[in-house]
Amino acid sequence: MNAAQPTRTMLQAFLAAALFGASAPLAKVLLGEIEPILLAALLYLGSGLGVALWIGLRQMRARPACREAAIRRGDVGWLAGAVVAGGVAAPIALLFGLRQTPAATASLLLNLEGVATAIIAAWMFKEAIGSRVGWAVALITLASVGLTWPTSGQWGVTVGALGVVGACVLWGIDNNLTRHIAAKDPLMIVAVKGFVAGGFSAALGVILRQPLPTPSAFVAALLLGSVSYGLSIVLFILAMRDFGAARTSAVFGLGPFFGAGLSVLLLHERPGGQFFAAIPLMVAGVYLLLTEHHAHEHVHEPIEHDHAHRHDDGHHLHPHEAGEIPRSGWRSHPHRHEPLRHSHRHAPDLHHRHAH
Repeated sequence: MNAAQPTRTMLQAFLAAALFGASAPLAKVLLGEIEPILLAALLYLGSGLGVALWIGLRQMRARPACREAAIRRGDVGWLAGAVVAGGVAAPIALLFGLRQTPAATASLLLNLEGVATAIIAAWMFKEAIGSRVGWAVALITLASVGLTWPTSGQWGVTVGALGVVGACVLWGIDNNLTRHIAAKDPLMIVAVKGFVAGGFSAALGVILRQPLPTPSAFVAALLLGSVSYGLSIVLFILAMRDFGAARTSAVFGLGPFFGAGLSVLLLHERPGGQFFAAIPLMVAGVYLLLTEHHAHEHVHEPIEHDHAHRHDDGHHLHPHEAGEIPRSGWRSHPHRHEPLRHSHRHAPDLHHRHAH
């Protein structure tokens, strides 16, 4: 890992979080004019259209900066699962929940996506998560439970909050499924997810005879989707290559704070005591994840795969056709890693998913 990589990855994750965090209050504004299922469709169709334009501009370049690895047959299952969980079910659950939940509260509740991602990553996919990450997950969970509790004095949780929580769990599943194909072209991943998920939700909205939005609301939803979903997901996938699913989602936890602040400015909401009590717990949880230091001697097993990479990071020293090892620049081609034992600071990226 070169010196600039952690900083670049952190910026990618933070920008992805800020863009997605803005989606909750802005989508709540649009819910006044667009039904939830059709809004979910437009948000994802907007993400697909946005990255499709990006792909077209990339193809027009005579010499692309980096050729990303293509999606292959073995990736289809992971991508299909991610589309169903995160592209179809999650946004519909979120938008129904937003109808009955203040946007500021919903924005902070979206921190549960990182918690769900971390738990699923550790439990189902054996991603390395130490005690520091565990404490962070506990703090964010405690804060989120406090946000879901109704102030009426009755036991239970609000229906709207359950919708937001359900969306977070579905996105946690989506993140872990996408983690398995994060090495592939992120623009193509987002394009497929956007058009398939958006098309399905649009068809469902038509079947249910939901009224069509006004032209201005239609365009606004597409633009919001292209940025808060399309660009945000591309940056999230790029960050997940280096940080793994759990830690990238932890940085993503900063996004809801941005969304909560935006909801106060745009919607003039006045958060209650639960909101302000949850903030220090969530900040502490995110801080623990951001300042984690993980280094130990580990063994790289032999592996063959294809992804965009450089040859100056200590893990890609393989020769090319002419026999030389390129010193700089990004490459994408099938390559083999020979067994290697060493010690350095690392995260559960594409090359560090070893057991602990």
